[in-house]
Amino acid sequence: MNKIVRVMVVVFAVVVCALLVAGGTGPSTGTKPGAARPLPKNLAGLSGPFDLGGEKAPAVRYYIQETQFVHFGFDGKRTGMETYTVKMRLVPAALSGKGGDEYTVREASIRAGGKELETIPELAGWSYVFRRLAAGKDDKGQLFGIPHDAFEGLTTNRGRKLSAVEAYPVYNSFIDFHSFCDVFARPQGDRGGIEDLKAIGQTIRHGDAFSEPPVDLGEGIKKGSVFKNGDIKLVFKGVGLVDGAPCAVIGYDSGESTLKMIMAMGEGQETVTTGGSQYMGDLFIDLETRWMRKATLDEFVVTETSLPGGGPKIPSYTIRHLLTRMISREEFEK
Repeated sequence: MNKIVRVMVVVFAVVVCALLVAGGTGPSTGTKPGAARPLPKNLAGLSGPFDLGGEKAPAVRYYIQETQFVHFGFDGKRTGMETYTVKMRLVPAALSGKGGDEYTVREASIRAGGKELETIPELAGWSYVFRRLAAGKDDKGQLFGIPHDAFEGLTTNRGRKLSAVEAYPVYNSFIDFHSFCDVFARPQGDRGGIEDLKAIGQTIRHGDAFSEPPVDLGEGIKKGSVFKNGDIKLVFKGVGLVDGAPCAVIGYDSGESTLKMIMAMGEGQETVTTGGSQYMGDLFIDLETRWMRKATLDEFVVTETSLPGGGPKIPSYTIRHLLTRMISREEFEK
């Protein structure tokens, strides 16, 4: 997969973090400065090599993902916040019989600030099949093959119709999930991927560094809208526990990224938003099953919007916080 996009509580205990990096500090053991120290016998397996690129164990999985958008004025004061939540069931290709991983949405919801939670009935029960695409998008130009028409004309359970700006983060929740689960957490062949991380402390450049995926959606976010990734790096931070399962802790960092979004305003007019972004976080990959058990993201976005007819440009500063976690069937069905 060539493209990823970002536009855009589980107990975790770190057992070891970059323990094997040369030059580490710690109590004196008589070894030369900068030399790697022998590991205790019960931690000998941490020296690797690890195999993070193998096949995933075929089993049904359940996930919940929550994304917070926190907006700030340039005086440093918070001006607003929205939270988008999605619950999904994943049936791997080996079990779905549909030539790809089948996803079914249990619930999608929005909460703006302190207002009442609103669900999106049109997405409850919605299913789609995810297939790995060589170009990262299908013949309609849809990123990851996720159909755009599923996100057009969405309304909430209170009968409120979502604007294109409000619907986009709902759509982007799925883009974020597949960026973690099917780009960063899956092998990339000879392009630079997680399979190249064999030992704690190792860093690689991901194959999607400097990629420029589309971020358009239907008629509201127009063609020509793009996000350009920076120098994406993955680092094998260590090994830890999530829900008692040993996991590889893989950090990622997008580097300095840029974006351009063209939004329709009616009567042939449009607004253009340009800006910069840097996103980073951690993936927690189950060492036995190789499924992603947890993912975090923090993104810092500064933009400037040009309105039709000229006039002053509107600056904006937003921080995104995201948590994806694997859950039980019981929690999924609540």
